[in-house]
Amino acid sequence: MQNEVDYLKVVGRVRASDLILKKRSGSALSEAELNYLIDGYVQGAVPDYQMSAMAMAIYFMGMTEEEALFLTLAMVNSGDTISLEVIPGARADKHSTGGVGDTTTLVLAPLVAAAGVPVAKLSGRGLGHTGGTLDKLESIPGFQTDLSAAELIAAVKNIGVAVAGQTANLVPADKMLYALRDVTATVDSIPLIAASIMSKKLAAGPGSLVLDVKCGSGAFLKELEQAYSLARLMCGIGNGAGLETIALITSMDQPLGRAVGNALEVEEAILTLRGEGPPDLEELCLALGGWMLCLSKKVSDPEAGKDILKALIADGTALEKFRELIANQQGNAAVTEDPGLLPRAEKQVTVKAVKDGFVVGLKAEQIGNAVMALGAGRETRDSSIDPAAGIVLEKKIGDRVKKGEPIAVIHAGHASSSELVYSVENQIISAYEFEDRPCGKQQLVLGLVDQKGR
Repeated sequence: MQNEVDYLKVVGRVRASDLILKKRSGSALSEAELNYLIDGYVQGAVPDYQMSAMAMAIYFMGMTEEEALFLTLAMVNSGDTISLEVIPGARADKHSTGGVGDTTTLVLAPLVAAAGVPVAKLSGRGLGHTGGTLDKLESIPGFQTDLSAAELIAAVKNIGVAVAGQTANLVPADKMLYALRDVTATVDSIPLIAASIMSKKLAAGPGSLVLDVKCGSGAFLKELEQAYSLARLMCGIGNGAGLETIALITSMDQPLGRAVGNALEVEEAILTLRGEGPPDLEELCLALGGWMLCLSKKVSDPEAGKDILKALIADGTALEKFRELIANQQGNAAVTEDPGLLPRAEKQVTVKAVKDGFVVGLKAEQIGNAVMALGAGRETRDSSIDPAAGIVLEKKIGDRVKKGEPIAVIHAGHASSSELVYSVENQIISAYEFEDRPCGKQQLVLGLVDQKGR
């Protein structure tokens, strides 16, 4: 049958329409066919309308793990790659699928580097209700994230850590395909998400990878089974490509930590590296960092890795490494001693509880959208942001609250109108759910997918 033909091997020629039909009919595309498709798309031989049809076919018919690996590798080969082999030691990387108040990279990069494991981190910017690591770091006065591959390597060789944006020609197929998916309602395709994330990771040349796959109201994936499906597929792609990869499934049913907003999250990262941060943020950083040390063969198991990281926080080594990171990328490293040097909002408005009770729910996406409305996030990729804007949560799930007691503080810029602040205040109040009795302890780490996809 036509949909069973590997056109390049059997027929000796191929048309994009043949491959669309093959995928629409439920058959797997071969490595050669996917190479043809991605190369043709980047070169302009396959037009947007045909790639849109292919993305929709993948959305409905899915992909096998092998097929997703072939797609990922084709995307990696569409542009430049970075070789980090010249960096001594077993390099480690992590990736989060995005959430609200997710400050883990700011803590983990210097913390793991302080343990002697090099971290060369390529990060992105925020879009929508989820924040971006580059935006957060750029709220530090002078901090530079625009590093060339050579500058990134030199920084890691010098101090063991660097965090930068992606180079212009790193995985161009992903940039093109993501923009197409954004306007064709195919963003939430598990195979396309996995290929997008893993192509960038493989192109950046890490030695091992720990994935933080978020699940819950503030995550892109709301359901636990969806998160497991994505985690298994990404681990299969990573390990299939020779990159040792594991994934933690973690809860995003409420914001991580207490600060949501760029400069506010930098301050919270500093507090966490001092040992004074929110318990949930520290817990997750230790869990991810323990696995980063384990995959890098620094320790035999992640629990031993956690012990090392706790000691580095306690003796000040981790915070000192963050200071080195900031200074090395032209930022004002004095913020580690005086977070007051970070941008500050001109207006601070306290939000008070409207009833007594226990917090049993806190809608993370609603908080993220409220922060975006204040100017801390982007509605489009070209939107500007206010680095000082954000929200600090005074109460989270499990806390007891009395009517009139502060539950959050709004940090708003001078351009924020009274009407906007009032609207954000109402969004925050409605994001909180109260009951007369406390709920059970919220589980942060929901599961693990290991190197064998289990």
